[in-house]
Amino acid sequence: MFILAPGFFDCSHMKIEKFIDPFLGRSWGDLGARILSSGKRVSVTLGYPAAGYVDTLTEQLQTFLGTTDLELELHFAPPRGRGFQHVKHIIAVASGKGGVGKSTTAVNLALALDAEGAKVGLLDADIYGPSQGMMLGVAEGRRPTVKDGKFFEPIRAHGLKAMSMSFMVTDNTPMVWRGPMASGALQQILTQTLWEDLDYLLVDMPPGTGDIQLTLSQKVPVAGAVIVTTPQDIALLDAVKGIEMFAKVDIPVLGIVENMSLHQCPECGHISHVFGEGGGERVAGQLGVPLLGQLPLDMSIREQADGGTPTVRADPQSPISQIYRQAARHMAARLWVGEQAGPTISLVDD
Repeated sequence: MFILAPGFFDCSHMKIEKFIDPFLGRSWGDLGARILSSGKRVSVTLGYPAAGYVDTLTEQLQTFLGTTDLELELHFAPPRGRGFQHVKHIIAVASGKGGVGKSTTAVNLALALDAEGAKVGLLDADIYGPSQGMMLGVAEGRRPTVKDGKFFEPIRAHGLKAMSMSFMVTDNTPMVWRGPMASGALQQILTQTLWEDLDYLLVDMPPGTGDIQLTLSQKVPVAGAVIVTTPQDIALLDAVKGIEMFAKVDIPVLGIVENMSLHQCPECGHISHVFGEGGGERVAGQLGVPLLGQLPLDMSIREQADGGTPTVRADPQSPISQIYRQAARHMAARLWVGEQAGPTISLVDD
């Protein structure tokens, strides 16, 4: 609904419903944003969280309306989604191969969504190599509370509700399981955890395209997936396989996050592309999905995650944190429009 108050702006400028969303390239009116105005105050309710983007949107709206006198109130109303229990949206964070920073990306995206104003959970689905317990600073030996003999209470860390196989075993315990056992464990911790009311549940997937990925796609309605890669050719080939796998099971890919895009020397400032340049952008363009963010090869990202306080929480105002937060906004915005913004990928049977 749009209400025009007397004495606000000239009517020719009062077309906020025609403002083009910076992430989606469509007008707020077309997207169904709720817009109210009174005096110089404008209230906008979007379907994605963007608490950290108010200043930027205010400047963009002022330019659009041709004024410098505007106060923007931004609100978040999550779309209903098609999740399970009280979880509105499930997002898989995946990679075609290991070692590309998928788990670090997953935890920072989850923390970024939380910082933007959403209620967020994080499920570590890497049954064989769970790492989210360490990244979230959960003390070894801390176990989830069991309720009514069959439900797990998720462990709260840095504002997130988290569950991981690392909460069930010690750091040195290997999971020597065949595929069906691992799939069964995932199904149990996913469906028997009391997530309560969540806007987003991010699932840190194991690398590859195996049993765990198929179990997740078959047992719960996954709203979308994010593919994590590095610029090097072999990682990009595996990223394409991951995208095609999600296309085969009708899960839209929300975008690509490219890690280790460049390295800037802390002494002289020289920038080098250690693992190649432009690969993630090229693949994103070829497959019709957005490049959500490009993260540098920076020691602080690894140190902060290993230390139990990931970058978005350890240094929220840093440029790296802002990249994660921008990627999270873009990801959630893509989810808002659902299949209308999903990729079109043609698969040819061999």
